[in-house]
Amino acid sequence: MSVSLKHLIGEREMENVHLAVEEEDLYSGYNDYNPTFDSEELENDVGFQQAVRTSHGRRPPMTAKFPGTAIGARPLASSFGSRVPLASSMGRPMTGAVQDGAARPMTAVRAAGYTSSLTRGSTFDPLGQSKGPAPPLEAKNEDTPEEKIKILEKKVNDLIEESCMAQSMGTLQLALEKAKEAGRKERMLVRQREQSGNADHISLDLTYSVLLNLANQYANNEMYPEALNSYQVIVKNKMFSNAGRLKVNMANIYFKQKNYPKAIKFYRMALDQISNAHKEMRIKIMQNIGVVFVRMGQYSDAITSFEHIMSESPNIKTGFNLILCYYAIGDRERMKKAFQKLISVPLGIDDEDKYIPSNDDTSSNMVIEAIKNDTLHQMERDLKVLAEKYIMTAAKLIAPAIETSFATGFDWCVDMVKSSQYVELANDLEINKAITYLRQKDFNQAVETLKTFEKKDSRVKSAAATNLSFLYFLEKDYDHADRYADLAMNADRYNPAALINKGNTVYVKQDYEKAAEFYKEALRNDSSCTEALYNLGLTYKKLNRLEEALDCFLKLHAILRNSAQVMYQLAQLYELLEDPQQAIEWLMQVISVTPTDPQVLAKLGELHDGEGDKSQAFQYYYESFRYFPSNIDVIEWLGAYYIETQFCEKAIQYFERATLIQPTQVKWQLMVASCYRRSGNYQKALETYKDIHRKFPENVECLRFLVRLGTDMGLKEVQEYATKLKKVEKMKELKEQRVKSGREGSARSRREGREGSAGSADSGHSSSSTKGERLSAKVRSLPGSNEPYEASSPKELDASYVDPLGPQMERPKTGAKKRVEDDDFADEELGDDLLPE
Repeated sequence: MSVSLKHLIGEREMENVHLAVEEEDLYSGYNDYNPTFDSEELENDVGFQQAVRTSHGRRPPMTAKFPGTAIGARPLASSFGSRVPLASSMGRPMTGAVQDGAARPMTAVRAAGYTSSLTRGSTFDPLGQSKGPAPPLEAKNEDTPEEKIKILEKKVNDLIEESCMAQSMGTLQLALEKAKEAGRKERMLVRQREQSGNADHISLDLTYSVLLNLANQYANNEMYPEALNSYQVIVKNKMFSNAGRLKVNMANIYFKQKNYPKAIKFYRMALDQISNAHKEMRIKIMQNIGVVFVRMGQYSDAITSFEHIMSESPNIKTGFNLILCYYAIGDRERMKKAFQKLISVPLGIDDEDKYIPSNDDTSSNMVIEAIKNDTLHQMERDLKVLAEKYIMTAAKLIAPAIETSFATGFDWCVDMVKSSQYVELANDLEINKAITYLRQKDFNQAVETLKTFEKKDSRVKSAAATNLSFLYFLEKDYDHADRYADLAMNADRYNPAALINKGNTVYVKQDYEKAAEFYKEALRNDSSCTEALYNLGLTYKKLNRLEEALDCFLKLHAILRNSAQVMYQLAQLYELLEDPQQAIEWLMQVISVTPTDPQVLAKLGELHDGEGDKSQAFQYYYESFRYFPSNIDVIEWLGAYYIETQFCEKAIQYFERATLIQPTQVKWQLMVASCYRRSGNYQKALETYKDIHRKFPENVECLRFLVRLGTDMGLKEVQEYATKLKKVEKMKELKEQRVKSGREGSARSRREGREGSAGSADSGHSSSSTKGERLSAKVRSLPGSNEPYEASSPKELDASYVDPLGPQMERPKTGAKKRVEDDDFADEELGDDLLPE
């Protein structure tokens, strides 16, 4: 039934097909007017307006647009899957019906694609996304042997790369661990291939890479036996091509182990296995052989290797080594020939003129600007600097050896250099000649040599004048130093060394503002000139511009991180800025760099003492004394510390050392005797006082202590010392009286004339009488020849003693004046409990 129905529908549809006539206009009918689409006449359309005003327009559309309505024909599914509406009772298709929700095609051929009309349950989905995401790809089965082998091989390659990266970053231990792990993984890989029956597919390149990397990492970690074993595994395996070259690496290891005969053996074995096609590698190996012969002291064999290299492929380093060998055997003529070969070695460097931009071509100027500082140009500059360094060193080495005097030898080297491609080095050699004169303490010849540059070109003239200025500055001939500094500045105003020398000469003249200007100009010309920055900081310090000085030294510290001088200057500045804690911090950094500097240790002790930390101060003072036991200030502080802490016995050794350092200063010997007396060793104290009296017979303090101790100990010579004391005091009083009378008389005579003179005499008489009464009182206080001397009580000895000599300023004239900060110690030296009543 379905078949006949399909035939019926097909016949009726064919009735609607009209074949196009050839003469028919294909574009006709497009200009025909259809009133249905005329929106301007809708206001006059009665039916449309009624539909809008009534509920008639809100009813469902009376069309078959949505299948399943009363009007629309229900489509039937055909065997082809198409939905076709049923025919009407008249037997023809419904013209107003919508088939499958789409407008009826105008022709029999329906266009493929999509339609804009809405279909029930259908959406616009040209890409078929409504079906959901595509199913995931089928996962690879990693359980297969092939996949396991591939994954393991990738891990081995990754480990080799990680090992090399770790080595490049300097983490050698990590590089070695990665190399070992790669070796283990590679052995697992080989076993898996053998088990899977793919032994023929074993990668020799991977095995070679693993073994070579492991050997290199062993060598980098200085595990030389393991490295040699790994290299031996590669070399002995005949399946590895060109493995014989690795004998060079083995020879390098033997060289590091100082096994020179074996190193030469392996170098020669490697040389035999490398063909002549690899000329450069053979030259390098021969150069290594020559260096080993030099280490062994076999200079003739080394010369043979170096001469062969210079004949085949000359280079700067080999030429320099050849000169060293000739110098070692003392062959003058061959030294000259080798020097000539050295300066004739081609460097293969382009002329510097090509980097000078021209004014015409803008594009070429941009190219020149781009390549001016590129890696290739930097490599060329480094090679040229290295060549100049070798030539200068060789000339300074052979100049004293090739001729009878070093001056003649230098002149020969200068002449050779002038005729070579290194013409500009000739002037530098001349300056080195002057510096050699300086090392030989021949200042006159050095000055004469440098003066010959006054008529040379500006650069050389400036360098020579700078050296001359510095020489005169060291000799404290500041006028000549200033003159040559001006000459150097005039020759090259951008020479920072000349500006520094000029600033130094002005600094010596105490014109600090002007000196600072020269240092600033030197810094503008060369911002990395540390000498100018240091001197500028010192200048600001002299000008009391402490904050600016601090800024200079902090910048300098950022450049010179471990400079003890810079850190010490920072500590001094913080001390001047009254920030002792910061000063201590910087001095601690100085100690970390120079832990044995006694001056810094003493300064730390002084700062801690000022902060009240006596124990820490003692520690640093003691360390300073240990490294430099001749610093009087440190010795004095340590002695005072022990007296203050009631350890007089320990103070004795310090004052005895001070006595050795300053034997003419009586105060140190008096302190030794006082320490003996305080510690209860009266016999030793008496002997010390007697020794002091023999050396300084007019010392009043010594005589007083002798009288006191002699009386306490019941000595017979007490009266003798008392008589001497009386005489000395009398002489002292008379001397003071004469000095005072003379001063007062001369002053009054200038003011008042004759009356003033009389007044001065009266005043002198009054003063004399006063002094006489005081002297007589002191004499009466001393025992007579027949009267026993009464010792004072211990209580008076300890605390209530009154010094009869007056204040501390009346100390003996032979004693050195003490510093203000040592007043506490002066009380200890001549305290109330040390003198008699």
